Amino acid sequence: MSDTTTDAVEQGTATEVETDATSGAAEASFSERYSEILAKVNGTLDQVDWSQMGRIGKASGVILAVIVAQILIKGVLDAINLLPVVPGLLELLGLVVVGQWSWHNLTTSEKRGAVVAKVQNLRKEYLG
Repeated sequence: MSDTTTDAVEQGTATEVETDATSGAAEASFSERYSEILAKVNGTLDQVDWSQMGRIGKASGVILAVIVAQILIKGVLDAINLLPVVPGLLELLGLVVVGQWSWHNLTTSEKRGAVVAKVQNLRKEYLG
């Protein structure tokens, strides 16, 4: 019985040594692959024309800000939607605000032209 136990312990020790050797080889392989991938990424980043990144950075920043704002707004509206009377009142308020803005800014051709000019100015300012 002690011979069986000794054999089992020796086999367990041999398995641990094999596992350690295998994991060491896997770690070496991983670090080599990581170094290769990092070298490729650095080479690719060296080829990028960074003078054009300002426009791309602004555009991606605006898109990211819009996405975050939409997530926050959705969370607030979902919370408000749980109240029984508030959603209907907010819809009515939205209609009143849109109607008022339209009345003040879109009733005459001069006002419509001013709104279009303002939008084009903003577009030119932010998009170049």
